[in-house]
This record gives sequence, structure tokens and C-alpha cells, in this order.
Amino acid sequence: MREILPALERWYRAGVPFGLATVVAVSRSAPRGPGAAMAVGPDDEVLGSVSGGCVEGAVFELAQEVAASGAARLVTYGYSDADAFAVGLTCGGEITLLVRAVTPGSDPAFGRVAASVAAGEPVTVATVIDGPAPRGAARAVWPDGAEGTLGAAGLDLAVTADARGELALGASVLRHYGPHGERREDSVTVFLQSFAPPPRMLVFGAIDYAAAVARIGSFLGYRVTVCDARPVFATPKRFPDGVEVVVDWPHRYLAATGTDRRTVICVLTHDPKFDVPLLEEALRRPAAYIGAMGSRRTHDERRERLAEAGITEAELARLRSPLGLDLGARTPEEVAVSVAAEIVALRWGGSGAPLTSTAGAIHPAAAP
Repeated sequence: MREILPALERWYRAGVPFGLATVVAVSRSAPRGPGAAMAVGPDDEVLGSVSGGCVEGAVFELAQEVAASGAARLVTYGYSDADAFAVGLTCGGEITLLVRAVTPGSDPAFGRVAASVAAGEPVTVATVIDGPAPRGAARAVWPDGAEGTLGAAGLDLAVTADARGELALGASVLRHYGPHGERREDSVTVFLQSFAPPPRMLVFGAIDYAAAVARIGSFLGYRVTVCDARPVFATPKRFPDGVEVVVDWPHRYLAATGTDRRTVICVLTHDPKFDVPLLEEALRRPAAYIGAMGSRRTHDERRERLAEAGITEAELARLRSPLGLDLGARTPEEVAVSVAAEIVALRWGGSGAPLTSTAGAIHPAAAP
């Protein structure tokens, strides 16, 4: 959804109704996860995807119908066999979609939600997908406020509390309530879609490899910062547009910077006076990935210095060093692909092995 929101906001501001299909539940080997979205707008323009091509034709027609009628629909697509005319997924999975019409009248908070996402402000959108409450009714929840109603004051109150609980994780989940927000009932199903600020990638060492890693980090959706103590190397013109470049001692900058369990830290300084104090700081704070460049000899010496500095074995076990997967990479761009592959594999629990040598579902059901 995040990537198509700017275009959706333009349609919304122009007062043009459009059909919006959102994945609200998946099972088995579904190609897209909850929150994936596809919109059909003016002149039959299509934005986004919900299945990578398997059911988009059917969803296109349904979104047109819903945009015209205003009546939200809940649909499920499962496995499609060799019948070329069957609508379904060829991967063996199942996805459930909520298809609803969006207009200023039906969803008055949509514009503010889009603006918050663009500004990196956390917001959760709660949408009724099933039950006695109006299907498609939406409520937007921010840390300090909320807008819209799901049809009952008690339901609004319960959903708002749960929505704020999801903001820190940026998670998209289903929740079940009674018609007035009762916690132990399940007559109303609500989809909570959270838009947390983009995760951060912190790259230390303004070398040519850093420029390639920063570029692929931006491509993957990270907010990238490159930090180096040497001003002659840490210049914005050496890095892609949109990448923040900071001149500071790496360990000092990291000590003053917030991280969370989505943060990626790549240490490319390749110099003990920089990377040892930096890794001391990194290994003692939350992060999804901490990787350091260097040869195996450099890695062994680095471990010894970190152990002497008081880093425990459990903390050292978090360090991915030498960073990246074994792709035989040589150039900075190839090394960046290797690092990105390791980050993605760690995020989703992938093995890093060729798919031809593995069995079972290709797409994990959920993030570990």
C-alpha cells in the first residue's frame, strides 16, 4: 500500500472515487502478504498488485463494480489447477481481499492518513471486514488521536487501543470483537494495517561499497544514513539522492541515534579504531541486523578485541561477519546484492540456498 499512496492521494484530492483491494489474510504459500493493495481508478488505471498477477484480472473487474456501487466486498481466492480459465492462485496458497470504494465522503480520514505516511508519522488504519458492523467502515488511529468510526462507540474504543499497540511494530493483523468492542467475542472482524516509519539502515564507512549498499538499501525501502569521521569521504555528492550523510565518529553517532528491532547496521569502516568501539555500541542495542566487512583474519582479530572489551558470547553471536551471503561477489554492486540478500533472508527466515535445492512453500506464511 505504501508505494501507491501518493497516487491514491491525488485521486482522493480530485474527488474521484476508486476501488481499493487490500489483502487482509493469507494462508500457505501466498505471493503477497497482508496489506498488499491494488487500486483501480480513473480511465481504468491500475496501481499496485495483490497476487503478482494470478488474480489481478478478476480483482480489476470487482474493484470497478465496487467503485460504482459503493458496497464493499470480501472475497477469497484459493488454489487454481491446470484449468487455464480458473481464477485463483497457482502457488497453492489462499488470499482474502477486502475490496471497497474510497471517496472523500466514505473515508474522510484517507487524505490525512496518506499525508502521515508520506511524512513518516506512524498511523494505523482499522477497517471492518466482516460482521454486523458496516463492512468497509474505517477508523484511522495516531499516537495522539483518531478519526472515523466503525459504527459503535465501544468498538471504536477497543480498536483504538489495539491499533496503538500495533504502531510500534508496523504490523498488519486481524482482530476480533463483539459488536460493541467486547474482547471475548468474535462477531466483528477488523483489519489493522499499521504504517510505521520506514526502517533505518545505518552504513558506517564512506567507501565505494557504502554507496552501493546505500543504493540497494533505499531500493528496499530503508531510510539510509551513511556516517564517517573523514569529511573528505563523507560528502553527499558521493552517495545517491535521499541518503543522509553524516560526518562524525561512528560510535559517537550511533550512541546518540535511536535504533529498534527493524534497524540494519552495516559496518564497512574496515579499521579497528572505528569498528571496534562502533560494534561495542551496536551489539548492545536493538537491531535486526548487524554486519561487518572484512576478511576472516580481520573477523577473528575483531572478535578478540570485542571480547577483551567485555562483549559476551551471546552478544557476539549477533554479529554477521564477514557480512553477506556467499555469492562470489567482487564489485561493490555485487557485494551490495550479497549484503541485501543476507538481510532479506534473516528478516524472513530464508536459508539462502538455491530454490531448486529446497522443497516446500516458496513464500513464508509470516515473518518470524
